[in-house]
Amino acid sequence: MSLIMLSALILRECLELRSISFSSLLVGFLIFPVLCVWLITCLAETNRSPFDFAEGESEIVSGLNVEYRGTPFAFILIAEYLSIIFMSVLTSCLFLGSGSVFLSSFFTIFFIFCFVWVRGTLPRVRYDKLIGLTWKCLLPMSLGVFVLAMSLV
Repeated sequence: MSLIMLSALILRECLELRSISFSSLLVGFLIFPVLCVWLITCLAETNRSPFDFAEGESEIVSGLNVEYRGTPFAFILIAEYLSIIFMSVLTSCLFLGSGSVFLSSFFTIFFIFCFVWVRGTLPRVRYDKLIGLTWKCLLPMSLGVFVLAMSLV
C-alpha cells in the first residue's frame, strides 16, 4: 500500500495533500492502473468483502454480533466505516485531486459508493487466492510502477 502511495506522490511530484488536490486532473487519469491496484489494496486493508475473512470464519454464529454488546459493537462498526471514509478521501486526493471542494466531495462519495457496491456484488475469496493475488500480481505491479515513476522523475 505504501509503494502505491509513494508512486502516486512521485508522479504528482508533490508530498503535500493541499498541493496535490490543486494539480491537474489529467495526471490522475494517467495513473489509472495505479488507481486500480490502490482500490484493491484499500478493499483488503479495510476488511471489506471480498476480503472480509474475520466475518467469514465466524458466520455460523455471526461472530462480532454475538461477542460484543451495544457500545463496543457500535465502536467497532464506526471504526470500520470511518476507515472506509478515510480511504475514500485519501483516494480522491491522491488520484483524482481537484481544486474544487465540490469535486473532491463528489469523488469521495463515489468511492464510498464503490466500497458498498463491491460488498454487495462480489463473493468472498479464499485465503490462498488473496495471497496469490498480492504476491504474484499486486506486489510486482506496484514495484514496477514505483521503479517506472522513479525513472520518469
